[in-house]
Amino acid sequence: MNCPAIGLRVSSVIFGLMGLVQLIRIIVRANLQLGDHVIHRRWSGVAVVVFAALSVWLWTLASKACCTKAETPPADKPAA
Repeated sequence: MNCPAIGLRVSSVIFGLMGLVQLIRIIVRANLQLGDHVIHRRWSGVAVVVFAALSVWLWTLASKACCTKAETPPADKPAA
């Protein structure tokens, strides 16, 4: 079970969920404070774009990855 497409799809879903959480933070207008530092919601907008791009990119890579053991062998000689 050494298929790279499975790992790419799992990563894609994780990035998608992270983007969704950031989008919810923007909609709910939740503030995030770490110690004395306030993290503004505009950074969540940047995070939504980055996570969405990564999610789509990994999903398309997973679609192109081949997980079958029986690939079509190249034709040695054309039929006469």
